Amino acid sequence: MQNKATGVVSGHYADGFQHAVDVFASHLTDGEEIGGAFAVYHRGTPVIDIWGGTADLATQTPWQEDTRIVVFSVTKGFAAMALHLLADQGRLEWDAPVADYWPGFARNGKSTVTVETLAGHRGGLAYLDRGFKLADFTNPAKSAEILEALEAQAPAWVPGEDQGYHAQTFGMYVRELFERIAHESMGEFLRRELFDPLGSDARLGTDASFDDQFATLYPPTAKTRVIEMVKSAALRPHTPEAHVFRQYLDRKSTMRRAFTNPAVPRNDLTAYNRTPVRRAELAWGSATSTARGIAKAYLPCAHGGEFDGRRYLQASTIEPAYQRIGWSDHDRVLQKPLGWSHGFLKEETHIFSPNPESFGHAGMGGALGWADPKAGLTIGYAMNHMDWRVRSTRAVALCNALYKCLM
Repeated sequence: MQNKATGVVSGHYADGFQHAVDVFASHLTDGEEIGGAFAVYHRGTPVIDIWGGTADLATQTPWQEDTRIVVFSVTKGFAAMALHLLADQGRLEWDAPVADYWPGFARNGKSTVTVETLAGHRGGLAYLDRGFKLADFTNPAKSAEILEALEAQAPAWVPGEDQGYHAQTFGMYVRELFERIAHESMGEFLRRELFDPLGSDARLGTDASFDDQFATLYPPTAKTRVIEMVKSAALRPHTPEAHVFRQYLDRKSTMRRAFTNPAVPRNDLTAYNRTPVRRAELAWGSATSTARGIAKAYLPCAHGGEFDGRRYLQASTIEPAYQRIGWSDHDRVLQKPLGWSHGFLKEETHIFSPNPESFGHAGMGGALGWADPKAGLTIGYAMNHMDWRVRSTRAVALCNALYKCLM
């Protein structure tokens, strides 16, 4: 990279990518962003690696090159990588029933649910009937209770016949499936097989060596979220946000139940960025990373499973993710068109990429990990000011600016 970022932005960028840097800077100067980072690799070469703003408002600590944050559902993309690695090693078959690997899963109408159906959010398991708290998932004494709830849960719809984002249960089921096959933790497996060889600082289960690098998370207040949702429902009644708000008012809706169990104390999402949750391997939302670490983790995904002379996956293992394996014009939970391919998110082409081959996973509030094998791109975006929308306008703007740079 030849150009040094200046002004409110630090880092470097390659010729031709000034526009994306300017958009990132504008988010800082207009107050949309508090602190964050944006990293992009193009055909394996870093072309954008920038950061700026404030990591902590109370101390006025600036966002640094190694500042990290919890990335919420970007974690699911990492979990999908773990499943793909198992499949590549011949240890997992996508069309096999989950119960072949986890016999207890077969209870209450789940015996024919395949790995592909589960990973594609089509298993009807978007919520648990039994209530839990977030702290239960950092308490080993609760493990047996959680396992019993997962096995006892009956599908809310005929598996395979509909789609609803398994916002939290995805990670619960997929991690249990993974560990029954691999006989080790998902976080340690990803670190050894993917993150460390790629030089990525992404972690699922973040150890104490990173504790002094964390930014403070700033989610919207409950009042702000409600006000914005009400305005959206009144002024833009056909947006995903309006649909989500109406669903949230129904205590029995799939959408509400998917997002509210396990319960977070006082609905304070900063709990996800605190030490107990960071240490835990919550495969739906507790991974932490820098933006650069996210972009590096996706490098094999954008290059047929190979990067820098090392083959991580056979092309035949990763290439099915280039296609839409599952799709819904109106997902039961996120209330918008989208789909998944073997655990990776497939978005509408006007959101993160114009290329339907692209995939990855967005995180609540705005964080993003994305791969575009057609354009040879990997993208990492991490920030501490969470957006209230289903898809962050800042993440979308950065991606749109990036593709304009490639024209």
